[in-house]
Amino acid sequence: MGTKLKYSTTCHPLIDGKIEVTNITLGTLLRALIKPESKASDLLLLHAEFAYNKAPSEAIGLSPFKVVHGIDPLGPLNLVPRPLDQKPSVDAKERVEEIQKIHEQVKVGIEKSNLSYQAHANKHKKKTVFQPGDLVWIHRRKERFSSKRKSKLMTGADGPFEALECINVIAYKVYLLGDYGVFQLHPMLLI
Repeated sequence: MGTKLKYSTTCHPLIDGKIEVTNITLGTLLRALIKPESKASDLLLLHAEFAYNKAPSEAIGLSPFKVVHGIDPLGPLNLVPRPLDQKPSVDAKERVEEIQKIHEQVKVGIEKSNLSYQAHANKHKKKTVFQPGDLVWIHRRKERFSSKRKSKLMTGADGPFEALECINVIAYKVYLLGDYGVFQLHPMLLI
């Protein structure tokens, strides 16, 4: 079905954004269900899991259960017979095609949602392109300038330095002066 396993680093929540959002949602759901004086709160975990997996996502309009299994789960209120058009196929090839179609629908929904969030977040940003000769500030990444960033409380910027050449809209060749120990042209990310 074309699934891939992707690893991520620990202690870096930016990589696992979807998982972080899921954890926040589940934490809110559990706080609402579990009472402080309850002795059988572990029994409520099944109800929380079912509620989360049955609720449709705002971004894609489908529940996690439907994304994985191709159908919505039956709840206590669904005691009436299922319509025939929602019955999953028993043929494995057709079933895989049904789920792949749902996954494509999810991908399109997530991309559309991300574009909407991106447009909203970038509404007031202005794009600045520096010309050769402009004075710029550089962002000192800890990996590249460990001697300059000994603590996370130290400033992460330095400058001004002369921009020599534009590589792309966020990367420039900058002439570094002073005690950086770099004598050649060096591409840097700008603030």
